Amino acid sequence: MKRQRLHLKAPDNWVNDPNGFIYYKGYYHLFYQYFPYEPRWGTMHWGHAVSKDLVTWEHRGIALQPSVREDQNGCFSGSALEEDGRLYLVYTGVRYEVVNPKDPHTCLNDQFESAQLMISSGDGFTFDNEKGKRVIIPPVIDRSIGDRTHTRDPKIWRGKDAWYLVLGSTVEEQYGEVLFYRSEDLENWTYINKAWKGPEYGWMWECPDVFETEGEGVLLVSAMGLLKNGEKEKNQTICFPVEMDEDSCQMEIPDTYQFVDYGMDLYAPQTTLDAEGRRVMEAWIRMPCPTEQGWIGMYSSPRIVERKGRHIYFRMHPNLRAAYSRKITQVGQAMPEGYMAVFDLEEGEQVDLGGFQIRRQDGKVRTDRTAVYPAFEGAHLISETPELKGECHLEVLVDENLVEIYVNDGEYVISNAVYGLKPVLSAGKEKKIQLYTMSEEKENTALL
Repeated sequence: MKRQRLHLKAPDNWVNDPNGFIYYKGYYHLFYQYFPYEPRWGTMHWGHAVSKDLVTWEHRGIALQPSVREDQNGCFSGSALEEDGRLYLVYTGVRYEVVNPKDPHTCLNDQFESAQLMISSGDGFTFDNEKGKRVIIPPVIDRSIGDRTHTRDPKIWRGKDAWYLVLGSTVEEQYGEVLFYRSEDLENWTYINKAWKGPEYGWMWECPDVFETEGEGVLLVSAMGLLKNGEKEKNQTICFPVEMDEDSCQMEIPDTYQFVDYGMDLYAPQTTLDAEGRRVMEAWIRMPCPTEQGWIGMYSSPRIVERKGRHIYFRMHPNLRAAYSRKITQVGQAMPEGYMAVFDLEEGEQVDLGGFQIRRQDGKVRTDRTAVYPAFEGAHLISETPELKGECHLEVLVDENLVEIYVNDGEYVISNAVYGLKPVLSAGKEKKIQLYTMSEEKENTALL
């Protein structure tokens, strides 16, 4: 089994959305959208990785694969739950009505339907793809509720007295919405309510997630067609502080939102509770092309999500900070997983990480990856946070293909995919930068 530390990467070929993220029987399970045949998007399977600490991961092969009529063209995104010691996965199954004759892994003109399926396992590792699947929510045919094609990505949770599920959907492909369902037994699901904002918030809301942190509600959605700035990636993940009445599933969504990540590469996040009961998030980092090793797609570092008033913080998980425990004096001493640089940034100062630039300008943190990113029309090269009100303390995680900048303990985060990053760091002579790398792995550290 392939083992990785820090940023979980595709074992080969293609990965996108994280799925079924859960702490179950002593392990963090992270399933993921996986096309096992080429480094491109195609008929989705669920790959599977596990970790004891959210830092060291082990790939465990394919968990779900197309096997029934309702998912014959892909097992798409979904989530996980535990009930009576069993692990349940809920996901979107897709059936193409018209297959592209030039490529059986795609359909023509969005002619497909989506249903929501469930499968369970007694150990979290073995799933009966032939006989264990069942449809829990058939394709939505009532257009006053949602869309038969674009309704997907179920996120499930336990409420006070029932199970709840939220789906992403669209109103006539004009604006995104979320749909709420309720069940007493995980078998029979009833549509309860919906929530939306309007066309300026994207035409479709993917990968919704609804949860509370210390009693305060948060909504995450990946809004398709949100940006209108001429760049390639129109789809972006945003978050809202929300209030929801559980019985009616009535949700009040404010007019203003935050980006979950200001690097604009992060998409399709999913949260769960960690072993200590904290709300932790993983997310897909989009990449424009395969690496030299032939894989494409990786995941962010784990982040603790906290809402304080109307602001939502995405903080570095303490397990990750603890993993970077060995001090070094130069980046060439770092382990293969890279390094963490810790420093304050004053107005006008700049730090260069092997061709990746971080600068404080106009009170904002601004990054420039022009020198370490493929050139193509619509490439997003410059990222920036909103204006900071006070100090600018940075914790920067750097590996071969990803730079993550935590600003003021998660007040904002910038994550940028990179290619060809050099193992050097340059800054002003008086600039104080603390460098850390991971400790050596111990022998006999197999997870299972």
